[in-house]
Amino acid sequence: MLRSLRIRNLALVEELDWTLQSGFTAITGETGAGKSIIIGALSFLLGDRADRSLVRTGSTSAGIEAVFDLGQNDEVAALLEERGIDPCQDGELILKRTITSEGSGSGGRQFLNGCACNLSILKDLGVLLVDLHGPHDHQSLFSRREQTLLLDRFCDALGERDDYLKCRSELSSAQREMEQLESDSGGEERLEQLRNEVDEITSANLSESEEESLLCRYRAASNSRRLIELSAGVVSRIEDDEQGAALGMAESARLLKELMRIDERASSYLEEMERLIEGLNALASDLKGYAENIELDAQEFLALEERMNVIATLRRKYGPSIADIIARGTRSSEELERLYSLDSLKIAARKRYDHAQRLTIEAAGRLSTKRIQGVGTLSKTVERELADLGFKQAGFDIKLEPHPDHGPDGSEVAEFLFAPNPGEPAQPLRAIASSGEISRVMLALKSALANQDRIPLLVFDEIDANVGGEIATKVAFKMRQLGESHQVLCITHLPQVAACGRTQFVVTKSVKEGRSGTFLEAVDGDERVREIARMLGGVTDSAMAHATTLLKEGSILIKTKTKNARG
Repeated sequence: MLRSLRIRNLALVEELDWTLQSGFTAITGETGAGKSIIIGALSFLLGDRADRSLVRTGSTSAGIEAVFDLGQNDEVAALLEERGIDPCQDGELILKRTITSEGSGSGGRQFLNGCACNLSILKDLGVLLVDLHGPHDHQSLFSRREQTLLLDRFCDALGERDDYLKCRSELSSAQREMEQLESDSGGEERLEQLRNEVDEITSANLSESEEESLLCRYRAASNSRRLIELSAGVVSRIEDDEQGAALGMAESARLLKELMRIDERASSYLEEMERLIEGLNALASDLKGYAENIELDAQEFLALEERMNVIATLRRKYGPSIADIIARGTRSSEELERLYSLDSLKIAARKRYDHAQRLTIEAAGRLSTKRIQGVGTLSKTVERELADLGFKQAGFDIKLEPHPDHGPDGSEVAEFLFAPNPGEPAQPLRAIASSGEISRVMLALKSALANQDRIPLLVFDEIDANVGGEIATKVAFKMRQLGESHQVLCITHLPQVAACGRTQFVVTKSVKEGRSGTFLEAVDGDERVREIARMLGGVTDSAMAHATTLLKEGSILIKTKTKNARG
């Protein structure tokens, strides 16, 4: 159950601390007092989109905090563990959310058991904790998918539904794989293209390390004539008989010998000169050999040129570098190998598809069996609930329409049919125009599903609109009856409904210190009688007497009905 709700600076609410009890709680108050703000705070806490305009004027932030007493709730515990949130202590779940009026970003933060969290987990928790129905939420009953889900819940077939959905997901995955393999075949033309690519790149026998050395060797070979000319020029300048460096150095050596004969200390200069002459002669010899080798490598130049042309052609086709060309060859080879094995892949995919299809059909069959078994029981149960709500001779039926392609709900989809008037044919719920009728149908369904519905908190925001008189009393009893198995909060304008609440709270709007504000307070005893009298039309003696009677009759009605039900 929701144990407490704390609101700060939200719209007209400056400060509200609400402690709740189990069972049916009625929330009343004048139109415009702000009753829906309180319910809206609960929706906001459970993941509704933040709106900065909700922050009370003059405040920088708003905050909502709720404490749920869950006892042992395995679904919530599993969700918290999956999302890395601290577990509940003594079954207590604490939710908190803030919103700021200024700044960028989402403008707020949210916490679970003191751990920061995102909105998605709040929404997922909301599905497990609260079932909220407003004046227009009965529209969901018009959805055939929602009707099918309600039937599955009543039939205790949610496990079979989950099994079916898992099998159907596997079937869809296998079907996509088959379709992808068909589209990937590409035909003989694609095979020929890949074979040519692989053969061309493989035959080139490329190596990433050869590119730099190949370019260097090719540059040298392509300039061989100039290299010969340059080396010959250097040799000529060394060995020329008239102006060569060798001649000058020989003359220098002769002079150094004469110098040494006069002064022996110059012997080291002569030795250095002789080494230079020897090195110069060796350089000339090496250059002659270098030039001769260049002339002999003409054949290698042709091979290098051909190699460079091969690489240039591959670059134009497959990539700007040798690494790119090799990678393209690897990809083409892998695709070619896959296409060669495509037939075996198709056979394997077909087997997976057939297996998934068989499991899906079997799961759909188990789900259909439970639905067929439960249709009649749910129809009769809803009819009994409708009779209690004033539809004494109304008919309610459920049609299962086959779905040939195993749709998202199984082999069939449910259609709820309602005949409010005897002698008239049953029509789909979406054909019902009266909001008062559809609200009572929703309440009848909720009552019929009370034992199967694991959601602990039911919130009704004025769904009892457009009913009155005796029907209002019957609606009130149903609310109180739901409160026996759930915590029920109901915003209502009907005194009969309010009188059946186990507890009652009044929402008021007043001006304090020049500021409007919304306030909530519990009413009991004479204060509750006065509130019921106000709802009847005014706090007069007759209205007070009527209110007292309603509260007594509500108490007697509840005890009698409960006793009869147990009997």
